[in-house]
Amino acid sequence: MNPHSMTSSTLLRRTAFALVLLLAAIFSIAAQEKTQCNVKVTLLQVNDVYQFLPVDRGNAGGLARVLTKKKEIQKENPNTLFLMAGDTISPSVESIELKGAQMIDAWNAVGLDYATFGNHEFDFEPGPLRERIKESKFGWIAANVIDLKTGKTFADVPPYVIREFNGVKVGIFGLVLPETKTTSKPGPDLEFRDPCETAKQMVSELHSQGAKVVVALTHLSMREDKEVARCADVDVIIGGHEHSLLESHAGRAPIFKMTSDARELGQIDLNISQTTGELESIDWKVIKIDKSIKGDPEFAAVERKYATLLTKLSRPVGTSSVALNAKSAENRTQETNVGNLVADSFRKALVADVGFMNGGSIRADALIPAGRIIVRDVLSILPFGNKLVKIEVTGATLRAALEHGVSRIAPGAEPGGFPQVSGIQFSFDARKPAGSRVQEVKVNGQPLNETRKYTVATSQFLAGGGDGYEMLKGSPVLTPPERAPNDSDALKRMFAGGKPVAPKVEGRIKRLDTSQKAAANCN
Repeated sequence: MNPHSMTSSTLLRRTAFALVLLLAAIFSIAAQEKTQCNVKVTLLQVNDVYQFLPVDRGNAGGLARVLTKKKEIQKENPNTLFLMAGDTISPSVESIELKGAQMIDAWNAVGLDYATFGNHEFDFEPGPLRERIKESKFGWIAANVIDLKTGKTFADVPPYVIREFNGVKVGIFGLVLPETKTTSKPGPDLEFRDPCETAKQMVSELHSQGAKVVVALTHLSMREDKEVARCADVDVIIGGHEHSLLESHAGRAPIFKMTSDARELGQIDLNISQTTGELESIDWKVIKIDKSIKGDPEFAAVERKYATLLTKLSRPVGTSSVALNAKSAENRTQETNVGNLVADSFRKALVADVGFMNGGSIRADALIPAGRIIVRDVLSILPFGNKLVKIEVTGATLRAALEHGVSRIAPGAEPGGFPQVSGIQFSFDARKPAGSRVQEVKVNGQPLNETRKYTVATSQFLAGGGDGYEMLKGSPVLTPPERAPNDSDALKRMFAGGKPVAPKVEGRIKRLDTSQKAAANCN
């Protein structure tokens, strides 16, 4: 046998064998990479969006701009869901007349995928909300809002949805503030069940149906969101309610909240194992929505539909020589110049000893610049159209109302019941137990007399026990609502004299615990 021929044959066999091994390795690596590849699901988030037009004098927000960004992100990743974490039907200037119909038109145009209810979805009682749900081209989900007449979820909205992307399943369920029962107008037939217990049930059901990634779409306080994260096996919480840009973590779940009126768009990328269906990692960012973003022209049809109403809202009512602080966080936690102006308008309109309101009724959530004030500005501050009443209470009842108003002050909390006052000067210490926080109280410069009777100008909502002010319920009514203006009309009158208004913070409310660190952190 030819040795040279044997060497060539052996070499050929060895080369072929090496090629087989190389191809096997290549296919093995490719198979491994395919096995290890993640599916990216992008969640886009907004919450507490009451206006479809830009806010802050056109500098921020605007759903036409949001639509532009949504399309850009959706082009990059078709596995994108757009979520809204509650509060859009009310309150707003337009909703006074339209009861939220304009916002449904706006969300339909933007292409929202899912929303849960906020407490303000129930401001007009359940009837109008049922109509808005029928008009929606997107899905509503809420697991803990139960119709006691049927035993089912309100308006038969599903408690959760399951979406599948490239073989992996993502479950999303909705939760709503239990306090909606007293802070809004859901009526006697709706029950708002415990978020934690509901969440545990939802996670169990979703896991049983193969959804290993679970998203809670919530309109809860941060404290309640943290409780849900600790008690239920959720992977991420998309939340709302506070009107503050918040990121937190509890249990195994990150919690995300934007501010309000689409000033930001949250982008949360879920990286899910295609092999196991489980969440591998999360990436997120907050996208500023401002005038640098051109609005999508598709949204113009919504703006044209409501052009007449928008023009009426631009009519001037007067001027202010100072910026008006209508920001939600401040009006729910401290004295503000807008709180003083509104409480003064109540007291002046009904000629009472005291003007009293809940800071949560101030809704503009903006610093309104000094200068011309238009109808929209006034109605954005007080959009509910609450009728005023004049009631008579004892000094003891007045003190109890103040105690209730500051009872929920805590680090990170922005209670809607916080009192804004006229004719009263009081101090409180949030380090003390709720019910014993109010210290010195004066009415028109004189120490509060607990047995004396005082007249109070307030909203019919508070006088009826709304926002937990049960101590006012049943008080003698001296001026009934049919003989009183509504709250925004009383405020308009403050601008009608021809002179600029100039409200200021003047020490009506003094907080004695100057550092919030001194208060117990119960979150």
